Amino acid sequence: MLCYDKLKNKPNVLLAFTSLTQPEFEELLVAFEPAWNQYILKEFIADRERQRQYGGGRKPALQTAADRLLFILFYLKTYPLQEVLAFFFGMSQAQANQWIYRLTTVLKMALDNLACLPEREAAQLDKVLAQYDTLEFAQDGTERRRQRPKDNQQQREYYSGKKKAHTVKNNLIAHPESRKVCYLSDTVPGKKHDKKLADEANLSFPLNCLLEQDTGYQGFLPERVIILQPKKKPKGKDLTLGEKFINKVIASARIVVENVIAGVKRCRIVKDVFRNRKEEFADLVINLACGLHNFRVEHRSPLQTVNLVDFYFR
Repeated sequence: MLCYDKLKNKPNVLLAFTSLTQPEFEELLVAFEPAWNQYILKEFIADRERQRQYGGGRKPALQTAADRLLFILFYLKTYPLQEVLAFFFGMSQAQANQWIYRLTTVLKMALDNLACLPEREAAQLDKVLAQYDTLEFAQDGTERRRQRPKDNQQQREYYSGKKKAHTVKNNLIAHPESRKVCYLSDTVPGKKHDKKLADEANLSFPLNCLLEQDTGYQGFLPERVIILQPKKKPKGKDLTLGEKFINKVIASARIVVENVIAGVKRCRIVKDVFRNRKEEFADLVINLACGLHNFRVEHRSPLQTVNLVDFYFR
């Protein structure tokens, strides 16, 4: 049976199972334990007429806060079948299912208390972005495969012609200097185009900030924002050497957002084919994956960003 006591002195195994180092795990645990107590108070004690005191009866398989945190991080990081997860932690599949939905809520509360979750409200985005030292951001979309829906209408809605599969999609905005995910859009069917999703969100940006984006956002021009976007090759013509050089410089700067998305997808639950069918759970797990990525980059030294203007022209 897996437990934290067996893994805490095995740093490589703990990192592979949770995506966190031992000090990072311990720090997240400090926020996770009170979030668990708050969840229990709200869901099982407050405003309830109980026949016996909470905690009576059979003891749960996950008795410590560390084991609960290990359980949910292991699930998000490796995304095993629930039968496999139940076997590793000494419980039934039904119990594993129940723990998953409880502990994802608790983990969200803990990450929210640590201010690691990305902003979800587009109307508040300009205030959030204005807090960063450098007003340079990058926007991109990310798709995740999901199981094929049984309903014919849902099949058409979720089918992505780009991925040739049924997917769900999110737009995110990252801060290249800190490597953090600043904003995460709602989770929508994969058929929706990146630009349409950005238009519908009605995003707000700080005055004269720089926004890097790819050609999938062609025509997305929010007011008071400097857009940095590669130029498309004209039909039947070639780009000039100067245009190719500028496109290469932009691509070098914009690659950071791809690295951020790769960091988010360390959690295999947002990389593998999504199997869970509970409503809104697909949106919850991508939010948690972004929060865990932000938590990691806060505690690790980010790579130094290169000022491309200085690099090429000084």
